[in-house]
Amino acid sequence: MRLIVMLLLLLFIAGGVVLGALNADLVGYDLAFARVQVPKGGALLAALALGWILGGLTAWLGVTTRHRRERRRAAKAVSVKASKNP
Repeated sequence: MRLIVMLLLLLFIAGGVVLGALNADLVGYDLAFARVQVPKGGALLAALALGWILGGLTAWLGVTTRHRRERRRAAKAVSVKASKNP
């Protein structure tokens, strides 16, 4: 299993190197306060990393708020049950 994972990892790394080498020309971005020139491969990698981070953050926040809400309901149910039974 480890060998398969290592081979897949090496395959994706090689693909990334090839993609970066084939897209070496610069792309300009105007951010209203600055102009940035980065290689296409770097821009693609930055967009991928930013999407991965924002997607993970969104999923984490969704799960965290749902768990917090369920804990609050459970605590409320326990307190109501405890107040009914003296």
